[in-house]
Amino acid sequence: MPDMHSPIVILLLSLFAGAIRVSTPYLFVSLGECLTEKGGRVNLGLEGILVSGAMSGYAGAFLSGSPWAGVLAAGFVGLLLGCLHGLVCSLPRVSDIAFGIALMLLGTGLAFYLGKPFIEPQAPMLPFIDLGTWTSSPQLHNALHINLLFVIGVVLSFVLQWGLRNTRWGMVLRLVGDHAETARAMGYPLTRVRIAATAVGGVFAGIGGAYLSLVYPGSWNEGLSSGQGLMAVALVIFARWQPLRCLWAALLFGAAGALGPALQAIGVTSGYYLYNAAPYVLTLAIMIVNCRPDRTLAGAPGELSLTR
Repeated sequence: MPDMHSPIVILLLSLFAGAIRVSTPYLFVSLGECLTEKGGRVNLGLEGILVSGAMSGYAGAFLSGSPWAGVLAAGFVGLLLGCLHGLVCSLPRVSDIAFGIALMLLGTGLAFYLGKPFIEPQAPMLPFIDLGTWTSSPQLHNALHINLLFVIGVVLSFVLQWGLRNTRWGMVLRLVGDHAETARAMGYPLTRVRIAATAVGGVFAGIGGAYLSLVYPGSWNEGLSSGQGLMAVALVIFARWQPLRCLWAALLFGAAGALGPALQAIGVTSGYYLYNAAPYVLTLAIMIVNCRPDRTLAGAPGELSLTR
């Protein structure tokens, strides 16, 4: 039996707990972006949807007294913004990249403006699943406090991975994203498929935002997201547009985000802010590796503006 008070054990347990805790928003946003890009569209506005979801989730939980009502509110706001992106980008000569940036600014601006009354009040938080009642180690007990939204995200990863490969809607979505002309010749409605995929992606991003305000860090303020919506685009590239790989990539990003607090837990305080920059360094490294001229974006949908 390993010594639970050993610095190495404490570090590993802190990284494990932090990876689960920090990865959940990455997971939901990356799954949403994966669906959107599978249809041949990029949504850089997910950062705005994430922040709007965080604000609306917190406001919904505070006003209703139920954190799950807040999650529903966040998903609904994500649906509206996702539909907006899908509809506008379906118009002629509209760039999904340019409008995504506009949507990011719109979503964050509206969230900051409408969310000012909810900065001080305390909303009810989403409950945890306690899987550590069997252990007397506080470190292990803390690591096994898992929120239900993370479990839902894991299940969604497997369901989407299976659905994209084995169902008719998955085949249609992949065909629209890979070969638009072929899909059009076969009679599939490209515009509706892409709007639906972008809207569902917005729902996932909104729920990821609700996790930020209702679980971790568990409050509403204007600096809540720290660019996680934008980093999710790099995460999807790293995951090669596969939902199950998005799960592992999100856990990796979560562990990178938890590195600073984990080192602080064993007494390493020098360079704390440098360690907190690990997710951004990881994002930069992924973009450098995957966007070199001598390296193709293997697995990318053929209709993506990233590949054209």
